[in-house]
Amino acid sequence: MSDQESRTVTITRTFNAPIALVWEAWTQPEHIAQWWSPKGMVTKVELHEFRVGGKWKYTMPMPDGNEFCAEGTYTDIVKFEKISSIADFKPMTEGVEIHALFEKEGDITHFTFKVVHATAEYKIAQEKMGIMNGWGSVFTRLDEFLTTINT
Repeated sequence: MSDQESRTVTITRTFNAPIALVWEAWTQPEHIAQWWSPKGMVTKVELHEFRVGGKWKYTMPMPDGNEFCAEGTYTDIVKFEKISSIADFKPMTEGVEIHALFEKEGDITHFTFKVVHATAEYKIAQEKMGIMNGWGSVFTRLDEFLTTINT
């Protein structure tokens, strides 16, 4: 296992939607607001500069009255292939790289999501905090959202 692999959480999904639709869901603020949070939470898109070097910020009120803030800077964008950012998910996670990778197969889209942490220990701590369940819930919402706009 390489050093980067030891620091990376990887989640894969297959969406029953064309790649253009999955890409649109990831890149349009009005769509992001519909799925970018665990079930039961509401996402507010505060900032969305979809370009390399552009900033993004999404906030979600938490049940305890505090605010969860996801924010980052886009580092790489290749249409229908990849969206990468340096990101913070406060108050839980800071200074990670996230990579959303898209692969077309006919009218379905294979999706790989990678969260690269600074150290293997940080990755393990994030796994213990439930990173897989959190992102899993988000991608389930994305899958459900895609069925509503896939008409």
